[in-house]
Amino acid sequence: MAREARAGMLLVASPALLDPNFADTVILLLDADDDGALGVVLNRPTPVPVAEVLADWTPVVAEPEVLFQGGPVSTEGALAVAHLAAGAGEEPLGYRAVTASLGLVDLDTPVELLAEHLDALRIFAGYAGWGAGQLDDEIAEGSWYVVPAHDADVFREETTELRREVMRRQPGELAWHSTRPADPDLN
Repeated sequence: MAREARAGMLLVASPALLDPNFADTVILLLDADDDGALGVVLNRPTPVPVAEVLADWTPVVAEPEVLFQGGPVSTEGALAVAHLAAGAGEEPLGYRAVTASLGLVDLDTPVELLAEHLDALRIFAGYAGWGAGQLDDEIAEGSWYVVPAHDADVFREETTELRREVMRRQPGELAWHSTRPADPDLN
């Protein structure tokens, strides 16, 4: 059962995806339209503490307080995904909604203007990007499973089992892929 790739969905790498940049990854799509798609890898924490590069944001960063490798594009830059606090009211300055409760934060915005509106923040070095039609082609060839995201997926403290747990909660046969070996013929 194929789902449409759109902002707020997860891309889960299938065993057929051999690109080392994306093997075993879970990607949150932040934007997807006819011009292409953009997302961040949720399960690749780095050893670099946020305090070393963006210290002002440390008080609102979710554990672990490290940068995550968001993808191979623009790795010198950073994207921040935040969970909007319940009852935050209208969209705060420096925040752009991706879903009803998740959005992108402009890291040039003073943290004081946003901190009270956010429950959690994760900062990603780089991102994953696809040109027009490229992601659709990769999905059609079986490289990605497109599944619904849970907000908690973005801010998990321990990410090593994220891919398996996301697949396990899927309906029907899709859940079987949570235990599928890279080469089923060896099973």
